[in-house]
Amino acid sequence: MALTPEEVLRTARPFSALPDGDRQHLSAVAEVRSFAAGEVILREAEPSDFLYTIVSGRVKVFKMTPSGKDIILGVFGSGDPVGSVAVFKEHPYPATAVALEDTVCIRIPRTALFSLLERYPTIARGLLLGLTQRLVELVNRVGELTGARVEPRLARLFLRLAREIGREEGGGIFVPLALSRQELSDMTGTTIETCIRVMSKWQKEDTVHTGRDGFVVLDRETLTALANS
Repeated sequence: MALTPEEVLRTARPFSALPDGDRQHLSAVAEVRSFAAGEVILREAEPSDFLYTIVSGRVKVFKMTPSGKDIILGVFGSGDPVGSVAVFKEHPYPATAVALEDTVCIRIPRTALFSLLERYPTIARGLLLGLTQRLVELVNRVGELTGARVEPRLARLFLRLAREIGREEGGGIFVPLALSRQELSDMTGTTIETCIRVMSKWQKEDTVHTGRDGFVVLDRETLTALANS
C-alpha cells in the first residue's frame, strides 16, 4: 500500500519533529513521488518549483563544469532534502539530482510552502532546525575533498558510507551502493586514473573489495589510519 504524505512526513527528517498540526498542513499540499534508478529528479538550471525530501533510496547530486565534466556534490539518502537552498532563495536548481536506485521522495510546491510558512511560524522553526543540522553535516564533509592526499580522501569517503548505510556481512561491512571509478573520482576531486590505482591496491591488500552491487570494507583499521594521516 502506498504511503500517504502525512505518513511520510511523520517519519522523514526534517519533518518528524514538527507538531501534528503543522504536519497536517504540509501534507495537504505535499505529494509522494517515486523515481526509478537512473531517473532525473530535478535538473540544473530549471526553476526550483518544488522542495524534495528523500523518503527512501539514494540520490546522486552532481554539477557539470564548463568542460563537460560531472562533479558529484554528494550522495544523499533517507531524510535528506534536495534543492532546498535554491527553493528558499527562489533561484534555479544549481545542480542535477538523479536516483541511483528506486527512490521515493516527498515533494512540496514552493508557492504552497511559502504560504504555509507565513501563516504558521512553527513550521518555519521546525524546518530551519532540520535544514541547519543537515548544513552542518555537509560543511563538515568539505574536508574530505580538500587539504589531503587522495588515499586519505577515499578512505574517509568509504568509512562514511560504511557508517551511514553499511551492514555487517561476510566478515566485513557491506555497503549496497555501486559506484563507478569515475563516480568515486568525482566525489573525491581526483582523476579516474588515480582512483583506479588506489582501488586496485586496496583490492589486492584486502582492504576494500568492490562488486556489482556495492563494496565491502574488510579492513576498517587500515582505512581509519589512512583517513587520519
